[in-house]
Amino acid sequence: MSFEKILIANRGEIACRVIASAQSLGYRTVAVFSEADAGARHVTLADEAVCIGPATAAHSYLNSEALLDACRRSGADAVHPGYGFLSENADFAEACAAAGVTFIGPPPPAIRLMGSKRLSKIAMQDAGVPCVPGYQGEAQDDDTLIREAERVGLPLMIKASAGGGGRGMRVVTNAADIGAQLKSARQEAKSSFGNDELILERAVINPRHVEIQVFGDRHGQVIHLGERDCSVQRRHQKVVEEAPSPAVDEALRARMGEAAVNAARACDYVGAGTVEFLLAEDGDFYFLEMNTRLQVEHPVTELITGQDLVAWQLRVAAGEPLPLSQEQVTLSGHAMEVRLYAEDPARNYLPQTGTVARWRPATGDGVRVDHGLVDGAEVGSHYDPMLAKIIAFGASRDEARRRLIRAVEDTELMGLDDNRRFLAAILRHPRFAAGQATTAFIGGDFADDPALRPLAPPDALWGLAALLLGRTGSSGRPDTNGRGYAGWHSSGLGAQPLVLTAGEEERTLYLTPSGLRDGPAVTLEHVDGDGGLVATLDGVRRHYRWWRDGDQLWLQDGSLRVVFEDRTHRAGAGADGPGSGRIQAPMDGALTEVTVATGDRVTRGQVIAVLEAMKMEHSLSADCDGVVEAVNATAGDQVRRQQVLVTVTPDAP
Repeated sequence: MSFEKILIANRGEIACRVIASAQSLGYRTVAVFSEADAGARHVTLADEAVCIGPATAAHSYLNSEALLDACRRSGADAVHPGYGFLSENADFAEACAAAGVTFIGPPPPAIRLMGSKRLSKIAMQDAGVPCVPGYQGEAQDDDTLIREAERVGLPLMIKASAGGGGRGMRVVTNAADIGAQLKSARQEAKSSFGNDELILERAVINPRHVEIQVFGDRHGQVIHLGERDCSVQRRHQKVVEEAPSPAVDEALRARMGEAAVNAARACDYVGAGTVEFLLAEDGDFYFLEMNTRLQVEHPVTELITGQDLVAWQLRVAAGEPLPLSQEQVTLSGHAMEVRLYAEDPARNYLPQTGTVARWRPATGDGVRVDHGLVDGAEVGSHYDPMLAKIIAFGASRDEARRRLIRAVEDTELMGLDDNRRFLAAILRHPRFAAGQATTAFIGGDFADDPALRPLAPPDALWGLAALLLGRTGSSGRPDTNGRGYAGWHSSGLGAQPLVLTAGEEERTLYLTPSGLRDGPAVTLEHVDGDGGLVATLDGVRRHYRWWRDGDQLWLQDGSLRVVFEDRTHRAGAGADGPGSGRIQAPMDGALTEVTVATGDRVTRGQVIAVLEAMKMEHSLSADCDGVVEAVNATAGDQVRRQQVLVTVTPDAP
């Protein structure tokens, strides 16, 4: 099983992560990239790189023929699939073997078995692994499923047998909804995974999501490396992960670990895998699924065990035995991870696209940031919007939590919106701090948190923005001597107005050579050209971060980051605001539907187009009553952020 050069069949932070461990062990590495990723960080880190196709994943990162051709051209004799894309594709693993390339992952039969929720659940029941009562039979007709749903009872969970990420999943609490929800789940499963097979389970209310990291080698050894708690989720997607779980003691860890090892043995597992469980309030746990790959959240296990799990994968793939026995595995301290996304939680987690103008990951004791970002990188609509993982380790859970809050707030990302404010609020929430969050946390205890609503910038930031814009002038170059404001008169015969907007709010502030007139008591102490500034507010000196692009100013105060725009010299500003009739794309994406034509009458709130971006569909609605004047795009078009798609002539007031 010897190999010398590893092709990483992935992108972004996971490709960078695999490259680091592979190179540390002396392997040569090959990156692959789509045309959209030509300047990506993982491309520059690898020893070699091969373009495998256009931006769309189906024609690049999901193109097994292009990946194997890249192996042939580069001489790579092993493939690490990372996670996502083809990492759990048994056909790809078999194609690698047929081409004489080592697939760094489990055997294809294990991938295929565990990729089916229906078949894997049957196998787990046979292996004695606790499972949620339900139905996982072959008969999939509506009559059978409705009858079995009534037998299982409410609350009911309907799940797509294939795939994951919450797609094809429905919770039913009213028996009258069973038929409609079965149809909806089946359609989504077919669309997402090409497989409309369903399973039914009795819903476990307010559980924790606890998973066990397992590892097997080619010598018959299978062990576990403790658990991770991934209960904080939204739309069935993990947001915060930690190890160990605050709800698991030594006795429960031993029981869950044994069940996970039995699950791995049942499919002759080799390599890294994760067995996921639902942990009920009464302490019972139930098999959920097995992920036959490395997990996004593997760093927290690495930090509490002191092990490099990617290095373990490479050693096992090369035929070596596991580095440790079960008795030698020790857990020390606590680790937490959050996922940094290009999304706006205040707008229903709307994915964001744009250019990374400035990226400075946090540093400090116990802090680790896994990322694939560089200044100037384009975040488009073709891939998942996760940008990085921010991880912290501490001697105790609370130390890890404090360090992670600081790391989230100190991470600097300018140029597009992200979810750092949302993440910091979760980490500070009393219920999370107490270790009591379940899978219902975000929809329950956290549902009314201010981080889920648009931010109203505090007065101090308005004042700071005005001072900074006045100081830097139109060139954007700061006056670092602290003595004046660009273009301001020194006669003192009146203050000059500065019109600023932030979101939908607009304010006019007045500046004199000595500072703000009738504004907050903010004083600029120091501004540098590397994005740092110091200001005094009510006698307290604080550090902020800033970045400017033309009339736009980005200001960061911890996890608060506000985009101000100078509209002082833009007459008629606001013509494109709410009610303008100009329907624009909120991000790069593909139009899947346009429901209006020129001359149609529309009403405010009517859906007129559907945009697909970052694995999600977004409905675009008319912002006024009126008549469609022009339709500038059709279904199937790739569109850019802020592109005008439809123009509506508003009715006269």
